[in-house]
Amino acid sequence: MSTWTPEDLAAIDDDGELRVAAHRPDGTLRAARIVWHVVVGKALFIRSVRGQDGAWYRGVLRTGTGAIDAGGVHTEVTFTPDDGQDEAIDQAYHAKYGDGSAVRSITSPIATATTLRVDPR
Repeated sequence: MSTWTPEDLAAIDDDGELRVAAHRPDGTLRAARIVWHVVVGKALFIRSVRGQDGAWYRGVLRTGTGAIDAGGVHTEVTFTPDDGQDEAIDQAYHAKYGDGSAVRSITSPIATATTLRVDPR
């Protein structure tokens, strides 16, 4: 597993939206979708607000790889389910995006069940 450079992680974190595209089994990329993201420690995390029904989430699970674009960083990545820091991730979503209904949705049990760590390839 590769790790983010501090500069890339900071640039991604500073951006309010991350575009994520999953690889298809043939290696081509699906259409990018915008998701909210947070950084906890030295790791990048995303969730599906629609839970396991989110189309982009299902696509990511099929291959575990794709590409992201945020903060001027465009890179190939891997997606790994990771529920080890859910409380810290919830706090990071609240700190970054506030306490509105969208944040309540992304920190709900349905969304929390889809927590993915995003690592550069």
